[in-house]
Amino acid sequence: MSNSLSIAQPRKRAPLWLWPLVWGALLLLSVVAMSAAEPLFRWIEPDARQLIYDRADFYVLLGRHLLVVGIAAIVTVVVGVSAGIVVTRDRGSDFLPLVGQLASLGQTFPPVAVLALAVPVLGFGTLPIIVALMLYGMLPIVRNTLAGLQEVDIDIKTAAHAMGMTPTQTLRYVELPLAAPVILAGIRTSVTINIATAALGATVGASNLGDPIISGIVNGNMAYVVQGALTIALLALTVDSLFELLQRQLRSRLSAP
Repeated sequence: MSNSLSIAQPRKRAPLWLWPLVWGALLLLSVVAMSAAEPLFRWIEPDARQLIYDRADFYVLLGRHLLVVGIAAIVTVVVGVSAGIVVTRDRGSDFLPLVGQLASLGQTFPPVAVLALAVPVLGFGTLPIIVALMLYGMLPIVRNTLAGLQEVDIDIKTAAHAMGMTPTQTLRYVELPLAAPVILAGIRTSVTINIATAALGATVGASNLGDPIISGIVNGNMAYVVQGALTIALLALTVDSLFELLQRQLRSRLSAP
């Protein structure tokens, strides 16, 4: 009998791309084969004549949803990161409290209130919900940009200056790469929150994945509500897992010798 001790093998981790692939596949399945789940929705709404939302194809609603969230995210990232950079420079440091307060102000107003104020000025449609998403998603990006840039070690910036780098070069090649994981975490939070918040656009004529939810609430059809909520949840999980994958890759690059 052997007296040698068995050495436990370390458990293999799942590949980084596994969860984005799983959630993305489920999202694709939900938008192209929602009708296949009709027996399940019959259990939810046994008396409903219409179980599957059919006023628009789910892949069309998904595309509109992504368009609204994408436009809002691009504008918010550009404005939020730029504002964070400006107020962490010597010339803009006086405006740091103001920028922080303005970014926080956007989340003090509920998106519904922003829509109510924006519709009389901008009209019904996509523009009011984009404005609401921009205001609501600004805080995480500004806050994390400030935190990421302020946490860069002063000795590293001093060393970059001693090597002859200009302030712009130091920002581009030293500060932003080191702060990227923290900034990306803020973008991840902002986009994930706004994926759910964008459903409110259906109340002001911006057709997206919120349409089945609003229609289900108005008509008392919980099957519609579940279809819209399920698709939005799968979209949020897919996007969030993609951001997590990107964050891990950034961290591994920064920690590499």
